[in-house]
Amino acid sequence: MPMRRLVRCLLPLALGGLSWGALADPLSAPIRYPIPGSDFPIAQAVEIPPGHALVYVSGQVPSLVNPEVARDTVAAWGDTRVQTTNVLVRIEEILRRLELGMGDVVKMQVFLVGDPALEGQMDFRGFMQAYSEFFGTEAQPNLPARSVMQVAGLVNPGWLVEIEVVAVRPAARAAVGVRDPTVDPRD
Repeated sequence: MPMRRLVRCLLPLALGGLSWGALADPLSAPIRYPIPGSDFPIAQAVEIPPGHALVYVSGQVPSLVNPEVARDTVAAWGDTRVQTTNVLVRIEEILRRLELGMGDVVKMQVFLVGDPALEGQMDFRGFMQAYSEFFGTEAQPNLPARSVMQVAGLVNPGWLVEIEVVAVRPAARAAVGVRDPTVDPRD
């Protein structure tokens, strides 16, 4: 008898939850809230509708641009703008392999090291010049929520930029199938 009572109490809650979930529009896109009264190219917030899958991309660092100089120097990797472009291209490639794009990015964390050429200050302008080529453009207008911080250093003393992102796989594609965890997205 106590089990029947428990089932009678829990069944409406379970069915209510299923009904609510069934009402969610699986094709709805993330909602991006702009900064009021601003044209700064980031979202104040991004809301993810039910059923979407989050894809966390680990922090990416630049690729070598000048192999002729010591690898522990900024000259080997480029200035902040060059490194940012390089890192965002790498992220774009990773997302493409995962059947996503830069427009699916909803959150970005950026770590900038102070540039020795700028007396140890981070080159926010150089970062923004590169960032603005990927986000808030006519071709790709979606803006992520974003944080940018200056850090004391990264693993390689020549690196000035590390970026990690979170992307959203739309609900219509999130439930299509299970990804093979043995497939390296870099291949």
